[in-house]
Amino acid sequence: MDFLSCLVYFVFYLIFFQAFHLITRRKLGRTHKLPPGPPTIPIFGNLFQLGDEPHRALAKLANIHGDIMTLKLGQKTTLVLSSAAMAKEILQTHDAISCNRTVPGAVRALQHHETGLPWMPVSTTWRNLRKICNLHIFASHKLDANQHLRRSKIEQLLADVRDSSRVGEAVEIRQAAFKTTLSFMSNTIFSIDLSDSSQTSEEFREIVQGILEELGKPNFGDYFPIANLDLQGNRRRMTIHLRKIMDLFDNVIDERVKLRRMSDYVSTNDLLDTLLQLSQENNQELDKNQIKHLILVRQLRQLQVQ
Repeated sequence: MDFLSCLVYFVFYLIFFQAFHLITRRKLGRTHKLPPGPPTIPIFGNLFQLGDEPHRALAKLANIHGDIMTLKLGQKTTLVLSSAAMAKEILQTHDAISCNRTVPGAVRALQHHETGLPWMPVSTTWRNLRKICNLHIFASHKLDANQHLRRSKIEQLLADVRDSSRVGEAVEIRQAAFKTTLSFMSNTIFSIDLSDSSQTSEEFREIVQGILEELGKPNFGDYFPIANLDLQGNRRRMTIHLRKIMDLFDNVIDERVKLRRMSDYVSTNDLLDTLLQLSQENNQELDKNQIKHLILVRQLRQLQVQ
């Protein structure tokens, strides 16, 4: 099929989809009221209003339409929260209602959306994993216990910046911050430093950077879903990255399991040890695959905050 034929089919699909959407929206509009939002244009919705700086565009729109507004991003209806109070209301008070969300194409790689906590629908497994996260991963006492490690890594970063300043060497702040965060994170999770110059550490950094890049790229299929096609290859590339990082996790976990079987083993009290201990308890349904995806979620959350 040549390019012109593909283009004709694509345009026909968009027109048909838009007409179908308008008809169903009119039928459901009486019972499904959405917050106000800016006017949309056919097919593309509000995509062109975001521009090159979406965060600034959204802030301006929020001044007009309020702390919660409705946007149409291609064929996806999106609610935008622009205040801390509204975000707390939706993400904490009514989190069970709003946890079912649109899954980006890249997140579907290796079925991460079926095991990764942020994307799972409400279920017994979801509640179990959420409890584990609240008690053992994101709990305040866990953060307090790692305060000395965070301080040490920040002091090391400042020392590296001072050394570069003395010799007149430029510092790429983004890369330096990424390295510091990765070092802290790997020590917290595995009790090893994956920011050094070893081959394994270099491979790990490249994989993590690749995952973050794919998650941050605009994906045509997320706004205009066409039979779940991966038109830009985001899901294919993400699958490659996730397979590599899961293989690394497998090696680290298998090695730790062997150490834990030794009679003289002393617990490191890191995240991996905690999750392995939970998996051995009868009242916790936590398998190896879930452990790997929980670790991945923990890593990505930390790096995206950075």
